[in-house]
Amino acid sequence: QVQLVESGGGLVQPGGSLLLSCTASGFTFSRYSMAWYRQVPGNQQRVPVASLFTDDTTYYRDSVKGRFTISRDNAKNTLFLQMNNLKPEDTAVYYCYRPTGDNWGQGTQVTVSS
Repeated sequence: QVQLVESGGGLVQPGGSLLLSCTASGFTFSRYSMAWYRQVPGNQQRVPVASLFTDDTTYYRDSVKGRFTISRDNAKNTLFLQMNNLKPEDTAVYYCYRPTGDNWGQGTQVTVSS
């Protein structure tokens, strides 16, 4: 079955960086667009942060443009989100998502605080 496992979250000071990873299994990873979403504590809605499509085009929400970079390593079935210059408002649980099949990972907590 499809599995998405995130890692790399943690506590970081404002201005710091984190690299999130999502290891995928149960499907041919290279054939699918993938995305990162986040959910702020106390808010039930998950919002898109970045997407990477199979034609290598990308989408970023406005608040992360220039700071976050989405990428993938198809040989390792892994999706990445490099997050730089983190801000307190980036604090959230970050989820890996495969739109086809509506598959979600378990999430990884990112906390940006001094």
